[in-house]
Amino acid sequence: MTKSLFSIVSVAAASALALAGCAEPPATTTPGGETTAAVETTTEESPTAGETSPAASESTDTAAADFSACMVSDAGGFEDKSFNETAHNGMMRAKEELGITTNQIESNAESEYAGNVQAMIDANCDIVITVGFALANATEAAAKQNPETKFAIVDYGSFEGVDNAKGLLFNAAQPAFMAGYLAAGMSQTGTVGTFGGANYPTVSIFMDGFHEGVNHYNQEKGADVKVIGWDEAKQDGQFIGGNNPFGDIPGGKNTANTLIAQGADILLPVAGPAGIGALQAAQESGGKVNAIWVDSDGFESAPEYGPVIMTSVEKGMDVAVFEAIKSALDGTFTSEPYVGTLENGGVLLSEYHDFDSKIPEELKAEVEQVKEGIISGEIEITSPSQP
Repeated sequence: MTKSLFSIVSVAAASALALAGCAEPPATTTPGGETTAAVETTTEESPTAGETSPAASESTDTAAADFSACMVSDAGGFEDKSFNETAHNGMMRAKEELGITTNQIESNAESEYAGNVQAMIDANCDIVITVGFALANATEAAAKQNPETKFAIVDYGSFEGVDNAKGLLFNAAQPAFMAGYLAAGMSQTGTVGTFGGANYPTVSIFMDGFHEGVNHYNQEKGADVKVIGWDEAKQDGQFIGGNNPFGDIPGGKNTANTLIAQGADILLPVAGPAGIGALQAAQESGGKVNAIWVDSDGFESAPEYGPVIMTSVEKGMDVAVFEAIKSALDGTFTSEPYVGTLENGGVLLSEYHDFDSKIPEELKAEVEQVKEGIISGEIEITSPSQP
């Protein structure tokens, strides 16, 4: 989840995500795919394209091979099937397509954030990407102290007065609104549910959009589908809580089962890896309960649960990370924040995959109309957590 977002973070908020343990040492990946303990630069020859001279091509290749993009995860790690993994995919795309070197380090606790960012600076990284609002304080401090290094942070805005750091934000309320409309149209019990890991704006933005989408369906159809787990007016609802709210899979399952017991047959978990617990609960329902994933396309990132994932509310963090790296490499980097929307493709509702034949064509068309209405401004989303 996101995290940013939106200029609310404190280290105290980050502590809710902390996990015990020590960080792994940085792992560097060269364009050739080798992994070493420190950054290496490798020059590779590229075929001449168009009218580019061999000398110019060689110069470009050398510049890319001498360029290092580095990433620091939050406590979820790079295999969280969610936002860390998606952001990491963007850096791996840059390595493959641009020929740069890469370096990465996983964080296991809040106390490691500043040190891990510094480790990337010490490794002579040209751009450091930090993943998640929990790293905002560490990122801002490092950017101020190292003006020659570029920084980008996923799910947080740009820092005022800091020219070498770029925020990467996503209006997840928009596709979540579409998901809410879809869920309302597919519910057999007339009750859908959502829950989060902890009550942060990067979490509640999904829940707001989902809630508003259900309400829009009710208004359009004269229906009375209920949303449990979130009260948008009060900005409060059902959360896993505890010391590890985004990593507690059993806690996610228990929370999901609580909503299922109250009649919810479609769930939107906004809890990172802990949301897997909701997928487990849906899988064990014998076809009575399904889910909508967030951040990544769950059908692809968690394929073992594909049969219960109706769709996903995606954030294009991989695209945003790739573009930030590319701009740092080609000299067009600015501190202007990136905001992903339905209009620019930075957020989206995933394909329906196994549910494509189960969702009525009329409902699919209505969901597309909702998308068009959001883009045109005809449909107004009121979530206070929007960037």
